[in-house]
Amino acid sequence: MTSQPSILIIYTGGTIGMMVDSATGVLHPFDFGDLYERIPEIRKIKCKIDNISFDPIIDSSDMDPEIWAHLASLIQENYDNYDGFVILHGSDTMAYTASALSFMLENLSKPVILTGSQLPIGTIRTDGKENLITAIEIAATKKNGCALVPEVCIYFEYQLYRGNRTHKYNAEHFDAFRSSNYPILAKAGVEIKYNHSIIRKATNKNLTVFTKMNTNIASLRLFPGIQQNYVSAVLNTDGLKGLVIETFGSGNAMTKEWFIRKLGKAVKKGVIIFNVSQCRGGSVNMGQYEASMGLKEIGILSGYDITYEAAMTKMMYLFGREYSSEQIKKYLQTPLRGEMTA
Repeated sequence: MTSQPSILIIYTGGTIGMMVDSATGVLHPFDFGDLYERIPEIRKIKCKIDNISFDPIIDSSDMDPEIWAHLASLIQENYDNYDGFVILHGSDTMAYTASALSFMLENLSKPVILTGSQLPIGTIRTDGKENLITAIEIAATKKNGCALVPEVCIYFEYQLYRGNRTHKYNAEHFDAFRSSNYPILAKAGVEIKYNHSIIRKATNKNLTVFTKMNTNIASLRLFPGIQQNYVSAVLNTDGLKGLVIETFGSGNAMTKEWFIRKLGKAVKKGVIIFNVSQCRGGSVNMGQYEASMGLKEIGILSGYDITYEAAMTKMMYLFGREYSSEQIKKYLQTPLRGEMTA
């Protein structure tokens, strides 16, 4: 008889972990030590559940690489003791955290499922209970003794997404996330139906955790009428190592001489520029139109179909690894954790 799987819940903060005080109506943090009493349905999932809560809890708007490093270290410290991990997180920056963790946790062979909610778990119409229950069930699911989903994911409103392919697209609806360039990994209905062919496979290598992220990067979102002094201010940021440029359509930008010249000068100084489309769906294809040919000629790199969130965190991760400039350029355009289709 096999032992029951064990799951560690890590509560960082966010709407899902809030309860409404019946006397005052004020929201206060949920005590996950009372999990089975508050959500008795979880008893039906045949697994052992432990929990860790951040103290103090953190609004997701305050997420940063130090907190990502803490999360990655918690997973590393508890990796041998649990079969899966569920991270409860505010939805606003969840896609950034999921993307960052996917890069920080190399050779992951166990599920790390991020979830949250749009309404507090203590309200009558909350989406938090279903999100939490199903995230735990997915994290605990195995096939032939191996985790069914051994990667960093986001589960929200009946859908399981690859974390580094996901972006938040709605602040009001329960279906708050989208994965525009990659299919969902699973859909929860009467049963949870997994799309096995697109789920990453576990390796036999040991987990390696990288916690150093270099934030000497910036982003530049283009818009019609953008001014030279604004572009110059971004490119002249002290210590700038990398820039994510958010372009139009399939990687297009204005062809003005000053614009191409300023970007080219930055590239020659060693700034690595990564071209990501403002469109949530589709891919950068530099050279398809004349409006992107100038970018390609000065050495700007294509981000293909990567999300903005994954592009930013991937850059932080690669610079944190202290690779050479050529290695960083190579890895930016190479899928490392299924984050892009190159």
